[in-house]
Amino acid sequence: MTSEERIHARRWYTLAVLCLSLVLIVAGNSSLNVALPDISERLGSGPAALQWIVNIYGLLFAGLLLPAGALADRFGRKTALQGGLLVFALAALAASYGTETWHLIVARGVMGVGAAFIMPGTLSVLANVFKSPRERSRAIAIWAGFAGLGGALGTVLSGMLLVNSSWAATFRINAPIAALALIAGLWLVPNSSDPHEAVLDPLGVILAIGGTGALLFAIIEAPTYGWFSPRTLGELAAAVVLLGGFAWWELHTDHPMLDVRLFRNRGFSIGSSTIALQYMAMFGLYFALAQYLQLGHGYSPLETAFIGLPIGVFALIGAPLSAMNVSRFGSRAVVGSGLIVSGSGLVILALTASPTVSVGLIILGFSLVGLGNGQTTAPSTTLIMNSVPRAKSGVGSAVNDLSRELGGAIGIAIFGSILNYVYQVDIVSRLSAFPESVRDRARTSIVTAFEAAGEVAKSGDVKGSAFIADQAREAFSHAFGRTMLYAAAVIFLNSLIVWTRQSRHRPEPTPPSHQVPPSTGATHASD
Repeated sequence: MTSEERIHARRWYTLAVLCLSLVLIVAGNSSLNVALPDISERLGSGPAALQWIVNIYGLLFAGLLLPAGALADRFGRKTALQGGLLVFALAALAASYGTETWHLIVARGVMGVGAAFIMPGTLSVLANVFKSPRERSRAIAIWAGFAGLGGALGTVLSGMLLVNSSWAATFRINAPIAALALIAGLWLVPNSSDPHEAVLDPLGVILAIGGTGALLFAIIEAPTYGWFSPRTLGELAAAVVLLGGFAWWELHTDHPMLDVRLFRNRGFSIGSSTIALQYMAMFGLYFALAQYLQLGHGYSPLETAFIGLPIGVFALIGAPLSAMNVSRFGSRAVVGSGLIVSGSGLVILALTASPTVSVGLIILGFSLVGLGNGQTTAPSTTLIMNSVPRAKSGVGSAVNDLSRELGGAIGIAIFGSILNYVYQVDIVSRLSAFPESVRDRARTSIVTAFEAAGEVAKSGDVKGSAFIADQAREAFSHAFGRTMLYAAAVIFLNSLIVWTRQSRHRPEPTPPSHQVPPSTGATHASD
């Protein structure tokens, strides 16, 4: 067999390795949310420190996606993928031995650097291994399904590990999984690159890192300092200047890292905006989900993980079905209806939000959200990847991932602010009969409301203590419901955009060669 024939024969085994690599970074990130309380208790990490343990990963991950995709196209997509796996695994292992909060912040940052090469590496290798458009759509659907499942598996695995171990186990488990992906990838993942087409763009790299980093930093810090504070406005202004400079440079350089004319292609622009708005709403749900179930309902971390598992399971079911449905009904119908399914799940969660709602209704809402996500993500990703030449598949993959990360960061910032604001207004009105000191304490968060209830109980007012705790759960549930309504509105708006703007059957063809340089056949593939 020739090299190309061997690659074709192994393509589905290659996809298995790519999905394992993808699950590693998605699960590794989601599992941290369950481990945060244990980290806080054992390392004495305050709220601000915990926030940076979470956010430093996304900041470096999203900031480096475009340069990582360009480097993969230039020097080798397998090389980038395996290098990212090695960096991710070593950083996770180092984090498990951390004894100070800053150790985790640094290690998580390095994990974000590794993930920036893994995530686009998986999708760009896929795009170069699966030559047939129909098979590529199926492969992307499976890839998207495992991306959805990975988040749910991460929380379940973390919850199980925390029953008998500390937070360190949730980091250490990444090492053997990464080792398996690395070893399997040596034989099953082919390398490919386009050195003649993917010419390096140093100034574009600097502007992309600076612009996306400034934008994400501003979004992350805005809830703390205020959206209209001088600091936030200054950071947003810097992001606009840098990203504007990036767009200008990419339009005028002979070898752009990302030709921004691609956004004139309706398939590319609609695919990117769909994913950004979808994950804006979804990350808002993920941010509030654990708090709602654990604090509002009293479920344990492990119970919370299992209740949330249907989101990932139904995403895994919906994604492969989407490929078949697109061939019958067209991507517009599949994506538009998938968003309606997701939005309906959010509406169910919103209208039934209560400390006493049955777990069956919660699971129903989660199941619809997961099914709609699976149905939507894969066709949107296919639109993006089919809109760029194979020589730029690494950058195309990076745009897909960057859309997800930017949408997610905005979602956490906006919906997190809505959740806190609605809770604070509601709890103060509910506790109007209590002293101002109790109201102020309860207003900070539901956790401090429980602490205030405990102090009232110590003073002998057992009924008052129970009333405060009950009202805190009611107020938080009300805030969760209101937040989910706003998230559903974003999803339905997203669906409206798809129905009115996306072409009915197929993504638009790749722009002509004078806009986006086509692949010249310089791609090489080797075992």
